[in-house]
Amino acid sequence: MSSLFPTHTYADRLARAAAAARTADLDGLIFGTGAELAYLTGSWIQTHERLTALVVPANGRPTMLLPAVDRGDLALSAIPELDIEVRGWVDGEEPHRLAIAALGSLPTAPVVGLGSALTADHVLPLQELLHGKTVLAGQVLKELFMRKDPGEISALREAGAAIDRVHAMVPELLVPGATEAQVAAELERLILQEHASVDFIIVGSGPNGANPHHSFSDRVLQLGDVVVVDIGGTFGPSYHSDCTRTYVVGGPDQPVSDPDFARLYAVLEEAQAAAVRAVRPGVTAASIDAVARGIISAHGFGDDFIHRTGHGIGLSTHEEPFIMAGNELVLEPGMAFSVEPGIYLEGRVGARIEDIVIVTEHGCEAVNNQPHGLQ
Repeated sequence: MSSLFPTHTYADRLARAAAAARTADLDGLIFGTGAELAYLTGSWIQTHERLTALVVPANGRPTMLLPAVDRGDLALSAIPELDIEVRGWVDGEEPHRLAIAALGSLPTAPVVGLGSALTADHVLPLQELLHGKTVLAGQVLKELFMRKDPGEISALREAGAAIDRVHAMVPELLVPGATEAQVAAELERLILQEHASVDFIIVGSGPNGANPHHSFSDRVLQLGDVVVVDIGGTFGPSYHSDCTRTYVVGGPDQPVSDPDFARLYAVLEEAQAAAVRAVRPGVTAASIDAVARGIISAHGFGDDFIHRTGHGIGLSTHEEPFIMAGNELVLEPGMAFSVEPGIYLEGRVGARIEDIVIVTEHGCEAVNNQPHGLQ
């Protein structure tokens, strides 16, 4: 899959961003590097401490401001094909003043949206020069970023299928005597066969599986160990995969030493499946979390489900919408996020099941389709 969408996709996104700024009565938007810039232009340029900024006036032509020494990297993006003025700056110039000037004529007290990737050493000078109000650009463009377009949905589907192909090979890696680190090394190789890069690898065996953010260690796998495998990579135009399955060394018929595990896993399967079935337009993110958490709590494991039920995914592995208590965001078609409840008995054993789903007009589509049962 190409690393860039067609040029018209980025042109449409820029136009919609400017329109959203006008609707919100903003005078413009300023983005730093990272996922927001990539969404609008296809550029993942990195310029370290020097200011790189995409300036989108509410009315007028956008400007890409960057250190002149990095101009060559723009060829890797859609920027050369877009109606964007490119302004290089050299050391000794004041790039923050250049960014403000690129917004065009401003009122006495302007209101400008700043991107989430801008660091404090850029935000503070911009605020001082504006003499107005700044807001988070991501909040203004929330609907634009969260509702995936057809190209993004296609990329997420392909990323999901790619990580499914890796999970299909996990059982043969989980052999007695191998270490978590050795399994992770093989997973890295397999992920790179399907993706452009590896985002993360979790191989949590035995008691390590009770730590949701364990990575991997030199612990040696033993027959009957429960192993949580959570893996993800970057695919195509920089969209991410993320999927978790739980395995048993020796296969699902191998006895597991923890006496509560069979009941724990049955509850987890029920909770994850129910939460996926509950996803549809018009319900809140919090309600999906409540479905999974309610089932797990009803069976006595409520205190052992210690994280949110899910997170959005796209050009970032973790982004809005966050599927958690208190988030009253109403789900809409095109939103993509994980559904990943887990149960963790500290110091003993853990399990998690995770699928990425995309909200459709009447429910949701899961992009991960490996079996949910123990393997």
